[in-house]
Amino acid sequence: MSLVRRCLTTPTEPSPIVLINWLRACKSIRNLEQVHTHIIQKGYEQDHFMINQFISLCNAFSCNVSYATSVFERVIHPNVYVWNTLIKGYSKKSSLVGCFVILKRMIRSMNVVLDKYTFPSLVKSCSNALALREGQIVHGLIVRYGTDSDVFVGSSLIDLYGKCKEIEYARRIFNGIPIKNEVTWTAMIVGYVYAGDLSKARKLFDEMPEKNVGSWNAMIRAFVKFGDLVGAKKLFDCMPDKDVVSFTTMIDGYAKAGDMASARFLFDQSSDRDIISWSALISGYAQNGQPNEAVKIFHEMLLMNVRPDEFIMVSLMCACSQLGRLDLANWVEHYMSQNSFDFNQVHISAALVGMNAKCGNMERAKMLFEGMPKRDLISYCSMIQGLSMHGCGSQAVDFFDRMLNEGLVPDDVSLKIILTACSRAELVKEGFRIFNLMTNKYSVKLSPDHYACVVDLLGRSGRLKDAYELIKSMPVEPHAGAWGALLGACKLHCDIEVGEEISNRLFELEPQNTGNYVLLSDIYAAANRWLDVALLRQKMSEKGLRKIPGCSWVLDNP
Repeated sequence: MSLVRRCLTTPTEPSPIVLINWLRACKSIRNLEQVHTHIIQKGYEQDHFMINQFISLCNAFSCNVSYATSVFERVIHPNVYVWNTLIKGYSKKSSLVGCFVILKRMIRSMNVVLDKYTFPSLVKSCSNALALREGQIVHGLIVRYGTDSDVFVGSSLIDLYGKCKEIEYARRIFNGIPIKNEVTWTAMIVGYVYAGDLSKARKLFDEMPEKNVGSWNAMIRAFVKFGDLVGAKKLFDCMPDKDVVSFTTMIDGYAKAGDMASARFLFDQSSDRDIISWSALISGYAQNGQPNEAVKIFHEMLLMNVRPDEFIMVSLMCACSQLGRLDLANWVEHYMSQNSFDFNQVHISAALVGMNAKCGNMERAKMLFEGMPKRDLISYCSMIQGLSMHGCGSQAVDFFDRMLNEGLVPDDVSLKIILTACSRAELVKEGFRIFNLMTNKYSVKLSPDHYACVVDLLGRSGRLKDAYELIKSMPVEPHAGAWGALLGACKLHCDIEVGEEISNRLFELEPQNTGNYVLLSDIYAAANRWLDVALLRQKMSEKGLRKIPGCSWVLDNP
C-alpha cells in the first residue's frame, strides 16, 4: 500500500501538518486529487502555504496548467508566493501569451507586489521563445519594481539578450550586477557563443574567479558547437570534476563529427550514464551508417534496465531502416506498442512510416501514413523514398504531387528524393517537370546533388549526350557523383566514346577510386575490347589499386 493511501485511511482527523506531509508523499496527479479532497473538506483552501505546495506539485506532475489554475482560482486573496508558483508553472507548461495573462492579473491585484522571484521564470519563457520584445517588457517591469540588481534576475536577462543576439545589452547588464555568481558568468559565456564569438567566450571563461561544473560544460559545449573537438577534449581533460553532462556533450560531439570510436571510448569511460548518454551513442551509430552497432547498444541498454525514450526509438527505427530487416522492424513496432509509446507523435509516426517503407512493408507504411493526425514533409519523404526503393516510381510521383496539393513546401532534400525516384523508374518527363517546378515556382536552391540526379535520370533513359551537355553547362562545379552517374549510364548503354571521356575526368577527381576503373573495364569488356581491359588492369596494378570484393548476405529465418 502506498504512503499516501496509508495516510488517507488513517482514522484520525488530518491536521495542516498531516496534510502537508501527505502532499510531500504524493507521486502522481491521482495522489494529489486524493489529498485535495481532504483539503477542501477541512477548509484549507485559503491556507497560502498549503496551496502553494499543492500548485507546485501540480506543476511537477501535470502536463498542463489547468488543474493548478483551478486550484488557484479558489484562493480569494493569494499572496505573492502563490502567484509566483503559478507563474512558474505557466512558464514551463503554457504559452508565452498565457504567462502574460497571469502576469497582468498579478499586477492588477491589490494585495501583492512583484518581487525578485516573480521574474526569472518569465524571462526564461521569453528566452526559450526568442521573444525579444516581450522580454524587454518584462525587463521594464524588473527596473520598475527595483529587482534589476538581483543576481538571478540579472542572470536571466543576460541569458535572454544573449540568445536573442543582443550581446551588447547582455554585457551591459553583466557589468551592472554588483555580485556575480557562476550562473551569471556562465550566462554571459553562453551569450557570446550564441553571438558566434568563441574567443570572447573563452576569454571570459578564463577570467571567472570560480567555476562550477556547469561553467565547464558550457565552455565544452561551445567548442563542440564550433566544431573544435580538439579544444573541447583539452578542456574536458582539465575538468576537476566531470558529470554525466560533460561526458554526453563530448560523446555527442564526436558522434556528430563521425568519430564513433572516440564516442564509444568516452561512453565506456563514463561511470554515470543517463538516457541522454545512451541516446547520443545510439543516434551516433545510426547517423554514421553503423546500424548493427546501434541495435547492439540498444539491447545492452535494455539489459541494464534502462527504459528508452521516444528519441532513442526514433534512432533505432533509423538503424532498422538502414538494415532493411522486416523482422527487426516488426519487433521494434511491437516493443513500442507494448510499452505505450504514443504513435500519434509526429516524429514517431514519421519514423514508423519510414522504417516500414524501407524494410519492404509498404502496406503497413501506407496504413500508418494515412492514419497520421498531421502529415509533414518528413513523413511524405519517407513514403516517397520507400515507394522508390521498391520500384513504385509512378506512385512516388503521385505522393509528391499530393504533398504539394496539401500546401507543404518542398526543400532541397525532398527534391533530391523525388528526382532519385524518377531516375530509378526512368520517368524523364516527370523528372523534368518536377525539376522545373522546383526551380521556377518554389525557388529551391539547386546543389550539385540535384544536377547529379538529373544526369542520372537522363543517363538511365539513354540520353547520354544530353546528360553530358547538362554536366558541362552546370552553374555549379559538378562533383564526382554526377560524373559517376553518367559513367554508370555509359556502361548500361555501352557508350565507349563518352565513357572514356568521363573516366578520364573521374581518374583526376578520384585517383584512388577503383570503382571508376572497374566501370570502364566493364564497358570495354562488353564491346569485346579485351586488350583495353588488360591495359586498364595493368594501370590499376601500377597504381597499387585493387578491386574490393563484393559480398551479399541472406537472412535465414528458421
